[in-house]
Amino acid sequence: MIITYSKISQISFPVFKLAKFNWREEDGLIFLGDKILDDRNQPGETLGIRRLQTPHKNLYRMRCCIDNHLGIIKQIGDPFYIDNKGLIFIYKNTLNCKLHYHEITKVERRDVASLIRVKGVKQPFTVPRPPTHGALWAGVLYLHGLPWMLYEYSEEKKKSTTRKV
Repeated sequence: MIITYSKISQISFPVFKLAKFNWREEDGLIFLGDKILDDRNQPGETLGIRRLQTPHKNLYRMRCCIDNHLGIIKQIGDPFYIDNKGLIFIYKNTLNCKLHYHEITKVERRDVASLIRVKGVKQPFTVPRPPTHGALWAGVLYLHGLPWMLYEYSEEKKKSTTRKV
């Protein structure tokens, strides 16, 4: 299945990056090479629960866990993934978005997240961790001309550019 930014809501996060796309299904087991990726014979709605319950020991080791859309956009290399429900997909970048840099005006630390306020954008961005000391600028992706998501932090203002999402 091919997923683009417009169909990202079909994905259940977290997703895991796969090193290759030569998977096969055999008797309810999903293999990636000679290792088991998912055991669909086990009860449970998530990939993690099924992997914990499987009696098989030769499980594929998942190294890269991505918990949001931005994490997928920033990945380099093969675009092969499996989501939390066990859906294997390819993410394809299809749309160019403008990336503009705005000065960070305020960082509000909360219990489980931080709010980042930037000059020229009315709504704050919610992030899991505050920016590092010295990050004075925020790169904001614009979707259809509107501020969409916080892309990165910078110590100095960078030129506006585009990113394919």
